[in-house]
Amino acid sequence: MGHVVVDVMLKSEILDPQGQAVAGALPRLGFEQFTDVRQGKRFVLEVEGDVTEAHLAAARDAAGKLLSNPVIEDVVSVHDLADEDAR
Repeated sequence: MGHVVVDVMLKSEILDPQGQAVAGALPRLGFEQFTDVRQGKRFVLEVEGDVTEAHLAAARDAAGKLLSNPVIEDVVSVHDLADEDAR
């Protein structure tokens, strides 16, 4: 089984209250090295066999039509999970 990962983030001009809440809490917990936080979402789509370019293309299409709201979100990455595991 292969897995395609789709990462979606709010556009930079969109207010991110969850990210702001986390950014405010980090220094109180001793994590002062972080200056900003943006919250996003990740989808992991399972496919039969290895991930192909056709799978990635279909995932990009699904990301634009269903997985993201293009008015307030950007699809920032569509990739094979195996590429992440190789890092």
